[in-house]
Amino acid sequence: MNSVKYSLRCLLLLATVLTAGTVLAQADPALPGHWRVNDKLSDNTDDKVEKAMEASGAKLQKKWFDKRKDKYRGGPADQELYDRLSYDPVLTISEQADSYLFEYADGYKSVVYTDNHSHAVSLNALEASDDFLMGQWDGRKFQVEMHPRDGGYVNATYELIEAGKNGKRLQANFTIKPGSFTEIIKLERVYDRLP
Repeated sequence: MNSVKYSLRCLLLLATVLTAGTVLAQADPALPGHWRVNDKLSDNTDDKVEKAMEASGAKLQKKWFDKRKDKYRGGPADQELYDRLSYDPVLTISEQADSYLFEYADGYKSVVYTDNHSHAVSLNALEASDDFLMGQWDGRKFQVEMHPRDGGYVNATYELIEAGKNGKRLQANFTIKPGSFTEIIKLERVYDRLP
């Protein structure tokens, strides 16, 4: 009888160790840090937005002397998350107990929950009161589902890809569908780690 109890305890201990090892292997401890967009390796956001607008039938007026890299940035407050993801040159990621904090330029912050956190809604329950982001690890990829306040969505994948200056590079792939768009925007941004 004691040998059966001992065997069960050993199996339980082994299962606990294996489960803990699997959970730890999924999160990449190098994801947190300070990152800057590498413009040479990243998509041009304005080009991607224009393609989506043209695919939806919009007639665009091209301005020959407008060389800005952010001509489609700006809009209603409920669409700010799209601008931050696709235009901000810096990103700071920090890990918290049940979430990751993504901080962009000017102190703009988004919390990516990893604990099945519920989605908060406004009093009339028709619109979200805040952007909602939920993430999970799939091997070495951190997958994030985002629901901005405008009713659109973003699916994102973050992955460390190669050695670069002071460490690694972070590749972010986005599928963006603002609430007011009929077409999706596919966008890739590559970040270099800052010291």
